[in-house]
Amino acid sequence: MSTEIIPFKEPRALAGLCAKLPAVFVPDEKTAERFFGLFTAHSRNRNTRRAYYKAACRFADWCEGRRLPGLADVKPPHVAAYIEALAVARPEGPGLSKPTVKQHLAALRMLFDWLVVGHVLDVNPAHAVRGPKYSQKIDTRTDVYSLSVILYELRNCRLKPTAAR
Repeated sequence: MSTEIIPFKEPRALAGLCAKLPAVFVPDEKTAERFFGLFTAHSRNRNTRRAYYKAACRFADWCEGRRLPGLADVKPPHVAAYIEALAVARPEGPGLSKPTVKQHLAALRMLFDWLVVGHVLDVNPAHAVRGPKYSQKIDTRTDVYSLSVILYELRNCRLKPTAAR
């Protein structure tokens, strides 16, 4: 396998989001076509597409910094180390929030799944990696109020039970 990058035009919708093409994901024409296919044909939401593309570029830069030459060399420990590094506070790391780290992991999972389905990779190295735990606190007062409204409407025959519909 050669280490030179195959020239491939970046889609206009993604142009300018990253300083350079993610070399890890564009080693040959088939891989590059599949990689850009995810962000042009598969993802419909523009904001999600841009966020996932930025996450993929950031991961590619991280891989280059660790001298991982190709996709076949990326293993679950590499993805896990990258995800852990995203949450490290500044100045050592980027210091991203937990929801942002989870979004990066979701982007990598989707990207690697897309490459597995396209027969570029054999396995998804991000599949077994767990993201940080994050849950929002739920205000129980809203639930109690909703329950009281439903009970009131049932009692006054304004709302029919679902079994009777």
